[in-house]
Amino acid sequence: MIKRDTVRLLRECDAGVKMGVDSIDTVIDRVKSHRMRSRLNKCKDEHEELRAQISNMLTHIGDDGKEPALMARSMSHLKTNMKLMVSPADSTVADLMTDGCNMGVKSLNKYLNRYKAASEESKDITKRLINLEERLTLDMRDFL
Repeated sequence: MIKRDTVRLLRECDAGVKMGVDSIDTVIDRVKSHRMRSRLNKCKDEHEELRAQISNMLTHIGDDGKEPALMARSMSHLKTNMKLMVSPADSTVADLMTDGCNMGVKSLNKYLNRYKAASEESKDITKRLINLEERLTLDMRDFL
């Protein structure tokens, strides 16, 4: 049970961290504020560090990880591009990033509660990813 829950939790973290990096990559070139771009780049680097740790843990237990759902990724790109076409402002990027982070925090907490038998190390990684998302949400408030 512990290994199964650990794999499932890490797979959800893997998909979530990939979605976060993809979302930042989608908007970063449209950001005008140097301070906002710097914060997004820092957050992306932190996501990449967690991604490497998650990947190592999954490899160690014999799993390939999980890609974000194609529909979720497609809808995210569509929403982002449409909103930025209508309003190409940093406040729009901040709004999109805040929404994405909130969805990520909600999902990760759901999986943390669902996979209670997961290893403490996988729970710690999940909590660190949640913390990154919450911090980015707070950082984006200045740009809303």
